[in-house]
Amino acid sequence: MTSEIMRHCCLCPRKCGADRTKTVGFCGESDKVRIARADLHKWEEPCISGSCGAGTVFFSGCSLKCCFCQNYEISAQGKGFEISVEELAQTFLMLQQKGAHNIDLVSPTHFVPQICDALDMIKGELRIPVVYNCGGYELPETLELLGDRVNVFLPDLKFFDGELAQRCCLAGDYFENAMAAIEKMVSIAGKPQFDEKGLITHGVIVRHLVLPNHRHDSIRLVNELAQRFKPSQLLISLMSQYVPLHKALEHSDLSRRTSTFEYNSVLKEIEKVGFDGYFQQRSSAEKEYIPTFYDKKYY
Repeated sequence: MTSEIMRHCCLCPRKCGADRTKTVGFCGESDKVRIARADLHKWEEPCISGSCGAGTVFFSGCSLKCCFCQNYEISAQGKGFEISVEELAQTFLMLQQKGAHNIDLVSPTHFVPQICDALDMIKGELRIPVVYNCGGYELPETLELLGDRVNVFLPDLKFFDGELAQRCCLAGDYFENAMAAIEKMVSIAGKPQFDEKGLITHGVIVRHLVLPNHRHDSIRLVNELAQRFKPSQLLISLMSQYVPLHKALEHSDLSRRTSTFEYNSVLKEIEKVGFDGYFQQRSSAEKEYIPTFYDKKYY
């Protein structure tokens, strides 16, 4: 199945159709799995990081390539190293051995078939939940390929306005695709469930990063979520970690940090419509929270 999909790749809404066995897709990646980091990560939501950290695997490449991406070294600049599917499977087990509360797959969309193969190799050995941590620009058909292998979905919901999405990541159709994907994620994972330690075992957490000068877009996005989902169906994680990196300085409206007023305006709207979730401290908007990425296998 994997090789067949890779020969005419339509895993994300770009549907670029690239033969990734011979070249790369819009994501910048071939059919060979590349990652830039695999380690315990303590900067996810508390119900994911817990006390020991998430077992986070950062995949190279991206189907969005946002102009303000904090992980631009791996999403747009090609940083990372190649590993086999067998090595990926063993990486998951290594993270479990290190005490990870879950396997946290960051930007996994363009490697979904290989991830499925890796998870199938260690079925019965992997005893912790799998988290699908993505940019929200997904296809329900690709999510369907995951079957019952993923327990928790952690999608971004970045933009409501199509013009803003087009300017930031050349994806004017972002919102409609992201909402369709979230609906699929909710149908797969069900309502949020937690273990005795407060760690999430099933469910969907929708992340939203408040951008400077675009609080009204954020508020519209929150209200659209409220129209389509009940508060019991998902959680919201409202992020304040925006730092103008990568190509953000080329856009005057994105060239500063998000203000406390802007963040609190969106937070009040979330409280108004009744969603529960997680809210970041303003101190998280620092470059120091961005992990180190690698060009060679280091573990």
